[in-house]
Amino acid sequence: MNMAKHKNQQSLGEALKEFIATNKLQSGIDEVNVKEAWERVLGNGVNHYTKSVTLRNSVLYVSLSSSVLREELSLGTSRIIEMLNEDMGREVIQKLVLR
Repeated sequence: MNMAKHKNQQSLGEALKEFIATNKLQSGIDEVNVKEAWERVLGNGVNHYTKSVTLRNSVLYVSLSSSVLREELSLGTSRIIEMLNEDMGREVIQKLVLR
């Protein structure tokens, strides 16, 4: 069976991106993705002390239960941002605030 291709046919990926943009769902998806990226990139040692991970307006707020760990991580925030963005495949985070 030979089916004619429609001019405005788009890939599933393109249709999904359009749906997400139209319904303003990207920020919620980014929030979930960044939490998963934080867990993968920083590992169990840091995750044990992580109380919350919140993304707002390209700023990642991370609440930690260890002040020593907070100080240690604060020395490498630009590298952490770089690794998280790389893990997510695009620039989602511009600033990291450790609390």
